[in-house]
Amino acid sequence: MPLVRWCRERGVRDAVVGGFFVRAVSEPLGEVWIDGRQEPSTPFDAPWDAVRACVHVDGDAIRIARRDALPLAPVGDLLQAGPLLVADGRSAVADGADVEGLSIGARQFDSDITVGRFPRAALASTGSRLLAVACDGRTDSDAGMTLAELADALIALGAESAINLDGGGSASLVHAGRLRNRPREAGGVDLLEGRAIVTAIVFDPRA
Repeated sequence: MPLVRWCRERGVRDAVVGGFFVRAVSEPLGEVWIDGRQEPSTPFDAPWDAVRACVHVDGDAIRIARRDALPLAPVGDLLQAGPLLVADGRSAVADGADVEGLSIGARQFDSDITVGRFPRAALASTGSRLLAVACDGRTDSDAGMTLAELADALIALGAESAINLDGGGSASLVHAGRLRNRPREAGGVDLLEGRAIVTAIVFDPRA
């Protein structure tokens, strides 16, 4: 269901869209682990499934990295999306480079998400804070962002590491119980609650 509706029904105040999904079967695209248990999902095409970026949460430790830099059987939670946007405070996006195979493997997506400006969502870590971001697009007044522009914007906000999450009509950011961006389908059609999604990253305040 749309993220804002899901948050409302469960009393969740803060969340951002998670990874990609296969629309026909509403199944996550890429690995999902919850409490150390792997959940059913459709894998990314090989060999890209072994490198496409993830966010890994183990207690209070949060790591954003490519899949091959993380444990094969992770403890805690893991969500695979990608590509990696920022590593060690520098952009991990380079023109003409397709390190994680998102362009080559575009058949698994609605389009080649590496080309052009789209509505985007991302999660970043500054080392002391997490940044959940979303940008709108698909209208004359909201152009969206390229992956490189998104990476540069996150670096300007202090990101040490960052990962691209699901975008397009799925790009959704909820803060204090309200949807803070304006999701749109191709052609600029407004989605008042956003597209129905399959995974999300939820932020729970610590006591």
